[in-house]
Amino acid sequence: MKMIPFYYKRQLAALGPGVFMATAAVGASHIISSTQAGAIYGWQLAGIILLVNLFKYPFFRFGAQYTLQNGHSMLEGYASKSKAYLWIFFVMNIFSAFVNTAAVGLLTAAVLQNILPDLPISTAQLTAILIVIVLAMILIGGYNFLDNSVKIIMTILTLAVCLAVLLVVFKTREFSPNFSEPVVWELSSLPFIVALMGWMPAPLEISAISSLWLREKKKYTKINTKNGLFDINFGYITMAVLAFVFLALGVLVQYGSGETIEPKSAKYISQLMQMYALMLGDWSKILIALIAFLCMFGTTLTVIDGYSRANHEAFRILIKKGQDSENGLKIWFILTSFIGIVIVFYFLGNVAVMMDFAMIASFLTTPIFAYLNYVLVKSNDNSISPLLDTLSIVGLVYLSSFALFFLLYRLDLLN
Repeated sequence: MKMIPFYYKRQLAALGPGVFMATAAVGASHIISSTQAGAIYGWQLAGIILLVNLFKYPFFRFGAQYTLQNGHSMLEGYASKSKAYLWIFFVMNIFSAFVNTAAVGLLTAAVLQNILPDLPISTAQLTAILIVIVLAMILIGGYNFLDNSVKIIMTILTLAVCLAVLLVVFKTREFSPNFSEPVVWELSSLPFIVALMGWMPAPLEISAISSLWLREKKKYTKINTKNGLFDINFGYITMAVLAFVFLALGVLVQYGSGETIEPKSAKYISQLMQMYALMLGDWSKILIALIAFLCMFGTTLTVIDGYSRANHEAFRILIKKGQDSENGLKIWFILTSFIGIVIVFYFLGNVAVMMDFAMIASFLTTPIFAYLNYVLVKSNDNSISPLLDTLSIVGLVYLSSFALFFLLYRLDLLN
């Protein structure tokens, strides 16, 4: 019996990379995409959200499993198969790093302006300030500070969003008299569904990033395979469950209201706050504002740290620099933050377009990196259960089929 507390203590000590993964996920993909899915289509897309969470699971797990087995990052694994795979990842990740930093920083600033409308600075200036604050936190605090901060943010966020749903779940609502249920299963809905799946529950490149977080965590904490997989499973289950909680928030507050759902992220969050206040009173704006701010601030923190780590690691491998460099990593932190700020100031009107492109591109490259993750672990470990093996193969077929179907749609070959 004395060993039980120690066992759980070791598992709790291993928590970190999986929580980072969940924190990165609950930004745009959850508070925007999941909530909008519920607001526009009700529960109709619940099945899609369930399937994409289920079929992506093995490939996120494999990212951690590969590092736990041999101590190498997933990016080193990609390079071992072919440098071409790593180049594809690197190019996509550079674009995602800069655009996502600008986008999530901008959304964080927009939420803060909703909370503090009298701030005497522009949205772009506030975004720059927030990104610099996050950068300072990462540079000064290091990994351990990030580890502790993200756990606190995720705990408060989870409690707050669950409370928000509980407050409205038994609230009597009347649908607009002119409301008619939208049809989701038609070609015009396909771009929304693909964008939703691209970042649901998170972009698959996060699996490679989480392997880097795990490798860093192992420098400070002794982690075995069982505890490492517990962390990844905990983080994955958390972000999958929260996807449905945010979906419920959209269904219970906005679906059938007759209001036209704002497509733009910042305006949508503002609209959600206003409609929530209409149901429960102005005080409830504080709750939604807290949820939105924690979502976006935590995502900004993990995006700048994680994508910078991945770019640094990929660049190190591609230029054949054998030893990891702390100074080199700091340069990537600064570069990611600086270019994110530049995009906000000079391409403010195009950030949403860039973000949509990043989400769709992320989905189209998902089958490639899903296959790589599967092959890498399969070739290094014969202990993959038949169930997980089958789920991986079905997941590859599902993700590849959807990606192909979407390409045919974009090329106008389905008519």
